[in-house]
Amino acid sequence: MSKVAIIASSDVMNRSLSVAIKDALKSKGAEVILINLVDEDLPLFTTKYEEQHGVPAQVSALSLQLEQVSGMIFVAPEYNGSYPPAHNNFIAWISRSAKDWRELFNDKIAGVATHSGGGGTHVLSAMREQLAFIGMNVIGRQIHTHYQKQLKDESLDEFLTSFLKLQK
Repeated sequence: MSKVAIIASSDVMNRSLSVAIKDALKSKGAEVILINLVDEDLPLFTTKYEEQHGVPAQVSALSLQLEQVSGMIFVAPEYNGSYPPAHNNFIAWISRSAKDWRELFNDKIAGVATHSGGGGTHVLSAMREQLAFIGMNVIGRQIHTHYQKQLKDESLDEFLTSFLKLQK
């Protein structure tokens, strides 16, 4: 069966959404890695930092985990019409972690999800654009929740069915 990484870029509601997705994936027989970027607390990527300290060991460890998965689900709230800094910082570090970092993303299936107090449509669009740019195949379905629109079991099931159907 599939091995999937869920990459959460926030605490509280998006962490809860990530856990719900993880539990549903496991019930479908998938092996799941949950990475919460808030817990990872990666240093801010700058070329100056990289020149002085190199790629952090935790980034190399995350890259090794991503090598093992056939798909990733990114869960993030909307920050100022886009994704949170932790999300972009993670992508920046991963892109510096190996000679051919694109192998971590190219042709892998991606799903996007959000619980966002500000609506969330912009973060979903921003994640889709970025993930496609780095070579991922982003599925059409998405998870979009907010305080007035809670997660429905049937919506989650349809999202995961679409996602898992495309796994290698």
